Amino acid sequence: MPSYSFITRMPDAPGALHRAAKIIKKYNGNINRIQFDRRIDPGIVFFDITAEEVAYTHILRDLGEIGYLQTSLSPLSFLKFCVYLPNHQPGTLFEFLNFITAAGANIAYIDFDDRGRNPDRLTVSLNLEQSGAVDTLLNQLKSRYRLEILEYDTTGKSLDSTVFYVRFAQQIRELIGETEEAFILSFLADTNHIAQELMDRGRDPRQAFDSVLLTGRTMRETTGLAFHAGVQKIRVSETAIIYCFQVPCGGNIFVIDSSSERVMIDTGYGIYHDDVRQMLRRYGLNDGRDFSRVIVTHADADHCGAAGFFSVPADLHKGTLAIIEKSNRAYGSRNEGSVLESFYTKMINLFSRFTPPRAVRCFQDPAGTKRGIFPVMEVIRACGLDLEVLEGLGGHTYGQIFLYSHEQGLLFTADSLINFGSLSREQAEYSSLAAFLITSVNVDSDLARAERTGLLALAREADARLAPMGKRCLIFGGHGAVSVIKGDGIEAYYPIEEYRAAGKQS
Repeated sequence: MPSYSFITRMPDAPGALHRAAKIIKKYNGNINRIQFDRRIDPGIVFFDITAEEVAYTHILRDLGEIGYLQTSLSPLSFLKFCVYLPNHQPGTLFEFLNFITAAGANIAYIDFDDRGRNPDRLTVSLNLEQSGAVDTLLNQLKSRYRLEILEYDTTGKSLDSTVFYVRFAQQIRELIGETEEAFILSFLADTNHIAQELMDRGRDPRQAFDSVLLTGRTMRETTGLAFHAGVQKIRVSETAIIYCFQVPCGGNIFVIDSSSERVMIDTGYGIYHDDVRQMLRRYGLNDGRDFSRVIVTHADADHCGAAGFFSVPADLHKGTLAIIEKSNRAYGSRNEGSVLESFYTKMINLFSRFTPPRAVRCFQDPAGTKRGIFPVMEVIRACGLDLEVLEGLGGHTYGQIFLYSHEQGLLFTADSLINFGSLSREQAEYSSLAAFLITSVNVDSDLARAERTGLLALAREADARLAPMGKRCLIFGGHGAVSVIKGDGIEAYYPIEEYRAAGKQS
């Protein structure tokens, strides 16, 4: 049977949940998921059910008739004021509350004591719909009582925890702009689902909501004049220079430049595209308008989320294309059904303004040749460099590829080998948000360890071969600085300069 999701708001009274379950049972609906936590919001309950389409329509109708169905998370206003009520006769408070009820306001706070320091003063906090309800209520009260407005807020920042999900929805709107109510409700249900999943794993559910918001805010707050990047410029042959741009959030962007062509490897988030264009212009790279090809190492939005802004097709693995189409970074892995991975992909694509490639060229399937443990898919020539396209094992994501120049000792390792020690505190804190929300950035930890071991082995072999020429194998990780082997790990190699969007560099 078809599956459906919906949200209800129930009264805080015995039997309320039972009443909703009775309606679902009446039409032979089956509850597959239910989530309610008074600590988060005392009224909102989330349902996933299976039911026949006609039955589902009847369920929604009956829930709506008793006022349970939540079809909107309209922005609310918060109003806090003092009203002076001469308490000399019975019913004074009752008459005042008549106006509050008529305005459709929910009382968040009320305080009155006729033996206190201010025996006539009643302090009230209200949550109201953002229509003319506030003005109407105030005009009615002003004509009868002396008022003192203490706070009036329409942003949602002052709403109390009794309307947690309404406040969360308003904060999401601030990040993505106004959108259809159905989309907000769906996004809210998905966020609740991952909070439920993380809570089952012993995590704090509120931290899930906080991490979602912080992910979107961090991206938005590092654009424009706040955009910056670490930059390494490395001459790798007589004809080719490689630039490594380490942007504030997400993966590195690489540009291979020569007199005959320019090639981009990974694009960064879509939300950074305008800032990246200005940065490329600053380094004499013509703001990216003349790339001969764009190569995508894998499907995460921080590596391919701006590919659609470029006129050339993107070269990628067919598995990467499938993940983009499925909007699930765990596609093709043993964790393909993970609620966390599916939600994270949709969330990050939304916040980062994911703009997938408009045209693609998929790499050839491996023909049997291997470089170390990795199948060789094909060899591409870029700026005079021969780069082997190595097929990953599917540890970080299905379809991730690596690039390797055997002659020059250049190894592009995507997200399977990263110099975490070179990340700024800002970059490390941002990366930790993903680690919390999906518990691991790798869809298969065992394969991810094998990939890292295999890449380190390639780099060590290249180091040994290049040492007589006084050269090292350069490791271009998906995040952090261009590095070289050191002991069991890697260390940054070549100086890093800082690019600032406002024009200041150091």
